[in-house]
Amino acid sequence: MSARILSGNALRDQIYAELAPQVKALARAGVIPGLAALLAGDNPASRIYVRSKIAACEKLGLQSFEILPPATVTTEELLAMVNDLNRREDVDGVLVQMPLPPQVDAKRVLEAVDPAKDVDGFHPLNLGWLVAGRPRLVACTPAGVMEILKRNSIPVSGARAVVLGRSDIVGKPMALLLMHADATVTICHSKTRDLPQVTRQSDIVVAALGRPAMITPEFICPGATVIDVGINRITDPVLAESIFARHPARLESFRAKGSAVVGDVHPDVAEIAGAITPVPGGVGPMTIVMLMSNTVKAARMRRAPRVAAEV
Repeated sequence: MSARILSGNALRDQIYAELAPQVKALARAGVIPGLAALLAGDNPASRIYVRSKIAACEKLGLQSFEILPPATVTTEELLAMVNDLNRREDVDGVLVQMPLPPQVDAKRVLEAVDPAKDVDGFHPLNLGWLVAGRPRLVACTPAGVMEILKRNSIPVSGARAVVLGRSDIVGKPMALLLMHADATVTICHSKTRDLPQVTRQSDIVVAALGRPAMITPEFICPGATVIDVGINRITDPVLAESIFARHPARLESFRAKGSAVVGDVHPDVAEIAGAITPVPGGVGPMTIVMLMSNTVKAARMRRAPRVAAEV
C-alpha cells in the first residue's frame, strides 16, 4: 500500500487565497506590506530562492525590494544595510538570504534584524517567544510543516513525534511547535544512538538532516506520517542508481538530466508510511507561503492602530 501524498502545492494555494483578502484590507488602510531580501554574492541557489520569494510577493500584491551587495561585502557594510532596512517605513519584513559570504559574521547580521521585521523567525527574541509558548514570527519551514499536519487532519496531540536535526532554523523550532501542540517530542542528531530504533517508535517523523535519502524504510513504523524537509541535489550516478533502484522513471529522468532533487527520506519509504510529503512539491512551497504570511502578519503588528478599522 502506498502512502497518502501530502502535497504542499495544494495547501500553498489555499493559504494564498486566505491571505489575499487580508492584503486587500491592508491596502484599504493605505498599507502595502513590503519584504526586503538582502542577497550577498552570486550563489546560484540563493538567487533562485530569492527570485521565487519575489515572485510570491508579486502574486500576492506585496512590495518587494532586492538589496544585492557584492560577495566582497564586509560584516560592517551588511550591518549598515540591515539597519537602514530596519528604519524604512515601507519595509515590514527583512530577509537575509543564507549562506552569507565566508568573511561575514552571519550571526551578527541576523541578530541585527529588527525582531518586528524578522519574517524568517531567526532572531533570538522571536525564538524566545516561541519557547515561552507565545509565538509571534515563527520560522517559516516549521510553521509550514504544522500547516501540512493541521490541514491534512494528521493527529498531533498525544502523538509521538521525532525531529531529525537540531538546527536553530528548523529542528529546534519544529520541536517546540510540536510540543506546544501536545505531541511527545524527541530530537535526534548525529550523536543519537540506534537512530532507527528511536524513529520506529514515532507516529510523526520530521527529517531535516540535509543527507540525501538517509531515512530508509527500516527507520519508519508502518502507517507513520513522514515529513521530508530535505532538498538535496545529487549528481553521482552510483548514488542515483542506489536511491532509484525501484523507481525506474526517476532513474531515467536522472540519466537524462544528469542530476535530481531528492529529500532526506528514501523514495521507498512511501511504501510503508501512512502519509508522506514529496520532494519537490511538499515542504518547499509551504516555506515560501509562510514567509508571505509572516510578512502580512508583521505589517499588521507594526501598524496595528492604523489598520485596526480595516483588518
